[in-house]
Amino acid sequence: MSTGKTSEKTAVVTGASAGIGAATARALAGAGFRLFLGARRLDRLREVADPLGATALALDVTDAGSVAAFVAALPPEVHLLVNNAGAAFGLDRIESARDEDWQRMWETNVLGVLRITRALLPSLKASGDGHIVNLGSIAGFETYGGGGGYTGSKHALRALTRTLRLELLGEPVRVTEISPGMVETEFSMVRFAGDAERAQSVYRGIDPLIAEDIADCIVWAATRPSHVNIDEIVVRPRDQATATLVNRRDSARIDPAKS
Repeated sequence: MSTGKTSEKTAVVTGASAGIGAATARALAGAGFRLFLGARRLDRLREVADPLGATALALDVTDAGSVAAFVAALPPEVHLLVNNAGAAFGLDRIESARDEDWQRMWETNVLGVLRITRALLPSLKASGDGHIVNLGSIAGFETYGGGGGYTGSKHALRALTRTLRLELLGEPVRVTEISPGMVETEFSMVRFAGDAERAQSVYRGIDPLIAEDIADCIVWAATRPSHVNIDEIVVRPRDQATATLVNRRDSARIDPAKS
């Protein structure tokens, strides 16, 4: 059972130029949503948006001016906000952590979500049937060596999401968090600064999730009847039990590089 009439609903997806964001845009278009997509790489974003008949808008969630310009270009009513923009930088232990890596992760993964959500809350409420979907991670409730900056930011996002749900009680806005495990996208390439061999080793010997798996979860949550709130979906590959306990068919099960 779904809400129906999604063709009358407007969805906003951040970080939609690739990976989970792009897959979510395609899935939402297939479900009939009218789409407004945001990302820093406008050329790549247009490659996603144009075939879908979606509107592509430049967006850097770490820049307050960019967020303001993005929101100003949206319609007065928004039904669905998918806060997908996020990233991990490095896998350094705390003793050697770099301030700039942590700052970039917190600016994108936490403050970026705050900026977009805060700016769009009036439009979500005005729709009479709003929904915020935040892309978290199993790193929001698990930790691992070398992941302090990323897991810290995702723990903070989890707290933000849960607090938002409390604060919006009684308002016509649902709040959902999607918490994936290992998903093979550009995630590890970004984390390891373009080191393809190191990035590929993260998924070696397993069948990881793909972006479309997460998009399926988002669309399912977004198309439930409006009185149904899916608080959280935790989704991992069958080969993964925790952030560090992974069944690799060609190596040891314990691996320090995770989602």
